Amino acid sequence: MVAKLTYCPVCGNTLTTAEIGGRERLNCNNCGYVHFVNPVPGVGLLIEMDGGLVLIQRGNPPHKGRWTLPSGFVEVDESSEEAAIREAEEETGLKTEIIELAGVNSFPEGPPMSGIMIFYRMRPVGGALKAGDDAAAAQVFGVHEMPLIPFRTHREMVGKWLEWQHQPRNPQVTPNLVVEDDFIIRAADAEDMQNIGGLLQLIPVNRAIQREDWPRIVQRFREVDGLTVYVAETRQTPPLVIGMASLSVVRSLTESAGLINDMAVLPEFQRRGVGAALLHALMQRAQRLDLYTLYVNASRADERAKAFYATLGFGGGSLMEIRLR
Repeated sequence: MVAKLTYCPVCGNTLTTAEIGGRERLNCNNCGYVHFVNPVPGVGLLIEMDGGLVLIQRGNPPHKGRWTLPSGFVEVDESSEEAAIREAEEETGLKTEIIELAGVNSFPEGPPMSGIMIFYRMRPVGGALKAGDDAAAAQVFGVHEMPLIPFRTHREMVGKWLEWQHQPRNPQVTPNLVVEDDFIIRAADAEDMQNIGGLLQLIPVNRAIQREDWPRIVQRFREVDGLTVYVAETRQTPPLVIGMASLSVVRSLTESAGLINDMAVLPEFQRRGVGAALLHALMQRAQRLDLYTLYVNASRADERAKAFYATLGFGGGSLMEIRLR
């Protein structure tokens, strides 16, 4: 139960109630202060470990003794990502890194107050699994071992995670997204950058890239949020990188979209389904990111490539698009 505010925090005058912005709100007749009651932001952690999820047994009410996702509130001086990493270590003893944003949910019903939950998929990069802070125990639960989770938002998020186990969501966790007879599609890593550079040069408009431009490209690959780069490589030993494609995400308040700006395949491996597999992997990625529309910058493509995109359902002119939902 949240205590009701009686006095103005600005001038100390007794607060009254009035309709402001379509709602009854506490306000101060003396200084004009309006008391807005907003939801509190929290983070929930899907820490993937040993094929399952890390859950903690709550040591305090509400739901003391029950198993839930590690979670906590965001402090005033930290980002939600920082809060997620901090809470993971405090409650499970694990040093973690974020894989991706898994979902956002809200709990206007409490407890004890209205809040918004930001869920992240995470993986351990150090530490050891042990309960800490207000957790009585910490344990990995496999797909077929999940207990009944009391918090609605946690329960719904775990339900989605269980569904995702039948369809890999992120190349960083399941790198071989598409497996063909002669090649695989996987997430690019830093060691692929030299090969990616050569493939980028195959795109006519990229041939103006100079050596001094390369550090900026590498920096974007490492640091730009919302950028996914896939490579296609042969299944021979040692493997050969034969193609690449990139997806950039743009999010607005009401919709989210993805842009495919760079895609290239080595000439000797064209017409073997490599481009189609790369595009299919990017489209799957866009759907998992809940994007509404996927665009292709066709001004960078030749006529054969444009025809290829058209056969897959992309329409339009220099910026071809396909609706995903």
